[in-house]
Amino acid sequence: MSPTALSAGPEHGHVTFLGAGPGDPGLLTLRAVEALANADVLVAEHEVLDVVRQHARQGVSEVHTDADPSQEPAPGTGTPQLTVVDGTSTTAPVPVVRDAAHLVMEAARGGRRVVRAVSGDPGLDTYAAEEMLACAAAGVPFEVVPGVASVVGVPAYAGVPLRDAQGADVRFVDARTASDRCWTEVGASDGTVVVSTTLDSVAAAAGELVSAGRKPDTPMTVTVAGTTTRQRTWTATLGTIAQTLKQAKVLPSPEGGRPVIAVVGERSAAAQRDQLAWFESKPLFGWKVLVPRTKEQAVSLSDQLRSYGAVPHEVPTIAVEPPRTPQQMERAVKGLVTGRYEWIAFTSVNAVKAVREKFEEYGLDARAFAGIKVAAVGEQTAKALIAFGVKPDLVPSGEQSAAGLLEDWPPYDPVFDPIDRVFLPRADIATETLVAGLIELGWEVDDVTAYRTVRASPPPAETREAIKGGGFDAVLFTSSSTVRNLVGIAGKPHNVTVIACIGPATAKTAEEHGLRVDVMAPEPSVLKLAEALADFGAKRRAAALEAGDPVTRPSERRPGGRRRRSTT
Repeated sequence: MSPTALSAGPEHGHVTFLGAGPGDPGLLTLRAVEALANADVLVAEHEVLDVVRQHARQGVSEVHTDADPSQEPAPGTGTPQLTVVDGTSTTAPVPVVRDAAHLVMEAARGGRRVVRAVSGDPGLDTYAAEEMLACAAAGVPFEVVPGVASVVGVPAYAGVPLRDAQGADVRFVDARTASDRCWTEVGASDGTVVVSTTLDSVAAAAGELVSAGRKPDTPMTVTVAGTTTRQRTWTATLGTIAQTLKQAKVLPSPEGGRPVIAVVGERSAAAQRDQLAWFESKPLFGWKVLVPRTKEQAVSLSDQLRSYGAVPHEVPTIAVEPPRTPQQMERAVKGLVTGRYEWIAFTSVNAVKAVREKFEEYGLDARAFAGIKVAAVGEQTAKALIAFGVKPDLVPSGEQSAAGLLEDWPPYDPVFDPIDRVFLPRADIATETLVAGLIELGWEVDDVTAYRTVRASPPPAETREAIKGGGFDAVLFTSSSTVRNLVGIAGKPHNVTVIACIGPATAKTAEEHGLRVDVMAPEPSVLKLAEALADFGAKRRAAALEAGDPVTRPSERRPGGRRRRSTT
């Protein structure tokens, strides 16, 4: 913490001016995350609110704008107008529009810690310096946490390095405020120019550079929604960018156009973008993928999908409820403590959760597993056990399933195993494969219903329409029950949606429901399923490039094509 922060008195509080980066939440710095976690009040423009809000503590007061970002500031203020929303209030929030600098200082009164989040870096923000000066004049202590500037981060994600081995000069221009003198200076230079502008004004900015002396055939790249999965980049020249955008059907925007970053220059590597565009060339870039699992179950799968460039959308298809008769579970947990079992086998994360909750109900913790051998059906279940404080003794070395667990399970040996009984806490709809296999190996099994699985409530109407209308690019089915339940609560996915299944049984269920299976995992693992979908996406992308066609997502097919496919 800075010396200024330490000297902050309870009357004035403290303000952190924080750079939220160009859009990718992963670009927030560690210091930024720390400041957000300790904030009492969060002040942010609407476009960065989702990036920073997830790191703020529960109950933080929020101050954000609901206004059109393309509109000019209110007359006489010179700074953005923000709407106050007090997150700690129990009544409905009352919007109050005020000057940003005044709001920041007012929020800091009473010793409160304020985070003022801006897009990109505070040092390049139009109004942050004014707000800092206002804090200094009022005696409000503050600090600055730099962020990744859009003019640097967006070209990096677009695969456009700004400097080469010769160390070309780099100039930064905000076309919205640039003077004629500024255009003349950058036009006379042969270095790289990074222009902050809007999509509707790109052609005008290119014209300014040509008028100032740049050659019309100078390479130019234009990136919109940089560092997000909506990112799109066009490569052209100063003289052809207007035609390129027209051919791409980029239409004028009635609200003034979306912000873009344009890079101009012979040495900006625009010609090599096909080889350097690492972000937009991810196999599932921009794909909206439906993950019909609970949020807890979907975490690792969603993280892997994001690494491939996808946008996962989690929709629970089942809900977990306690067993109707809890006495059986209670007896089993007591038997666990009194030494009734040699082994306990967990076949799901939900089973771990059910036993853990029962332990907490009795005031027990992981120490109750002392002297008992613990098995986990796969990596995710093992991780849940480790989070509980229990390291499993057995995890399948091959297939992560009941069959895989049985392959590695030792047979009962009366010499080495003093107890012959296994505790198996499971769902009410679990198959008998594991029970039968353990009995065959000589073990006695207490097969106990630890939780019930019931069909979840239908998702919001917007999600249901996207499922049935082709709004999703792919859906991952991790079991036959996810197929049945999703179709039951939300309807059948559209024909344009890529269907990926974890194994033959799940694929068969999908086909029985009239779905065309496009992808199947080589082994029953959710991570292998995600890999298989990424391979499918990579091949689809390569085929489009080889044919000279634009790379599109499955949901971007022509409406006419969708109708024809859906009637077959």
